[in-house]
Amino acid sequence: MSDATLHATDQDPDDFAVQISDQIESFLVAVTEVAKGDEPGSTVPFLLLEVSQLLLAGGRLGAHEDIVPDERYEPDLGPELDVDELRENLARLLDPVDVYSEVFDPYEPRKAPVPARISDDLADVITDLRHGMAHYRAGRTTEALWWWQFSYFSNWGTTASATLRALHSVLAHIRLNQPLEELDGLDTDQGVMGDETLEFEAGRVMEQEIGGPLGVRPAKQRQ
Repeated sequence: MSDATLHATDQDPDDFAVQISDQIESFLVAVTEVAKGDEPGSTVPFLLLEVSQLLLAGGRLGAHEDIVPDERYEPDLGPELDVDELRENLARLLDPVDVYSEVFDPYEPRKAPVPARISDDLADVITDLRHGMAHYRAGRTTEALWWWQFSYFSNWGTTASATLRALHSVLAHIRLNQPLEELDGLDTDQGVMGDETLEFEAGRVMEQEIGGPLGVRPAKQRQ
């Protein structure tokens, strides 16, 4: 992408910066709406869709050449918007499947999985994306793209990818009629969990509270 394209001031729908900002804005708006809890039974599939679409934008940023900001120091954006309410609302909606196990780096050998929360992850991703969006709305397009690209590699790309796997796993267990077994005491306050497979307290609760409203029926076994 040329420097002229990076600094374009029109809203050409074919412009890279416009497309990326539109995808990110769509994610921010959609997750905020989901967190309101108007359709609790659709929380997981909606989030699966939105995170998947966000990672498309992330992939485009990741595949792009390094974006260099105009200024040596980042302009001050003031205080960050609080995400605690959104985080808490998502935690309530996702209970009891909010906590999952994550391996931070699959290329580091013998790293044990650690517990994480989908609600925490989404709040973390939104914080990163809002930071870049503040630059974009202030007319600092290159700064916004630099931040989104940098934070994609350093934080939100990994976090969103792990969240996507967790959301996918929840729906896969429902659709394939594979209830998750109970694991007493699983929480993010715990340290490294060891090499044992981490399973979450869901099963029938997940099928009734998430699968029911979606009209999902357990998969029939092949004869």
